[in-house]
Amino acid sequence: MGWTAIGLGKELVVGSGYAIAGLILLLLQTREKVGNGLAVNRTQNGQDGKTAPPHFAEDIRDGLRYLGQQHHVRNALLQLVILFSVFAALAVLSVRLAEVMPAIKSSQFGFLLAAGGVGMAIGATFIGQFGQRFLHHQLSLIGSIGMAASLLGLSIFDEQLVPALLLIMLMGLFAAMVGVPMQTTIQEETPEEMRGKIFGLQNNAINIALSLPLALAGVAETFLGLRIVFIGLAVLVVAGGGFTWYISRTGSTSK
Repeated sequence: MGWTAIGLGKELVVGSGYAIAGLILLLLQTREKVGNGLAVNRTQNGQDGKTAPPHFAEDIRDGLRYLGQQHHVRNALLQLVILFSVFAALAVLSVRLAEVMPAIKSSQFGFLLAAGGVGMAIGATFIGQFGQRFLHHQLSLIGSIGMAASLLGLSIFDEQLVPALLLIMLMGLFAAMVGVPMQTTIQEETPEEMRGKIFGLQNNAINIALSLPLALAGVAETFLGLRIVFIGLAVLVVAGGGFTWYISRTGSTSK
């Protein structure tokens, strides 16, 4: 529309996206009632039947206390944090990947990220069709090993476009094998009255997980090199998957 010529094109696209999202949220009819969940069972001023307003700090403490007791939920959350951290780092490193590849320009790094999205879609379809045949922690372990192998492959073929696209697509596929069962574990093993608190903690943890790699990945690549960073991410992924698998086999599931 010509706005790029005056330097406002990108800002208008991003800002318009947030504006549209906000309008959609305003149109949602949630029929939410104040005092749902655990607040219904609380008392205010010593009078039964009255609902206390939600307390942010108390909700966080309740959520952390619950995670401390539920090994499966806690480790599923840890896996999701690692998963989002890796893809946040990939968003930064893909720019550098595009720079060192002779076949594409640095401004075309979006093709690399798009390959990961295609892989995720394929993986999610596979999980939907055949995932019920496996335990959640088994899928997570397989997915973690597959992601680690893909990252190691990227450290080798970091200058070749076609192998890199295939490896990133495979990483997305295996990422779905981690993300879908881990999110399902949180959903299934968290009682209804705790889901809001746990999902709130999950969103906060993921937001933090998205922020740190964005700040650190570029710095690490500058000092250590692209290949070393990919190898480090592979070690992180497989360590998280192995730890979750071990805890899932030995940890308590009491509620």
